[in-house]
Amino acid sequence: MDSLENQFLIAMPSLGDPYFNKTVTYICEHNEEGAMGLIINLPVNITLSDLLKQIDPEEDDKSVKGHDSSSSKLAKTIGLTDNSLTDITNSLEQLVLTGGPIAQQRGFVLHSSQKGWSSSLVLNKELMITTSKDILMALGTEKAPEQFMVTLGYAGWGPGQLEKELQENSWLTTPADSDILFNTPIELRWKKATEKLGIDLAHLSSDIGHA
Repeated sequence: MDSLENQFLIAMPSLGDPYFNKTVTYICEHNEEGAMGLIINLPVNITLSDLLKQIDPEEDDKSVKGHDSSSSKLAKTIGLTDNSLTDITNSLEQLVLTGGPIAQQRGFVLHSSQKGWSSSLVLNKELMITTSKDILMALGTEKAPEQFMVTLGYAGWGPGQLEKELQENSWLTTPADSDILFNTPIELRWKKATEKLGIDLAHLSSDIGHA
């Protein structure tokens, strides 16, 4: 079948796995060796700001990296206007997501295209995924990508596994949408993704066919 890279994988009731119930997964890689993706609507009970405090060992350097709790000190350090300060504060208050059940101690940053990070994969003209610590340390500063989300862990499928699950009507697919990724509240992403397919949520059942 055609590659599902840059597609949303939308969980259907027939999937039967409570972990993936009503999840939307962005597919980063899909080839003959299997598939890898990030769940985009399964939050962890921790903000990005709190996560960054945990992973930054240089306690005295937090203000330089934009993680200091003092708004005035942060603005002075990185030269921000009041409006840009508000944007950054909001971005650091977003919830971290569970990207999937595999490697949950590892952070993955899905973000708008921006070169210069140590370990990145270009997904398309608009999106990249980065796993190196340098991007995490840049979040909340003027060096951060314009749009981003952080997940812990990822979802993975072995050779032919995802294709089999699609045949079993476990998933629907639709082209990924940056507006859903970055501008839609977490709790509405599954609803918005299904609406892209013209599906009425009230009529979803286990016998629906995949797109």
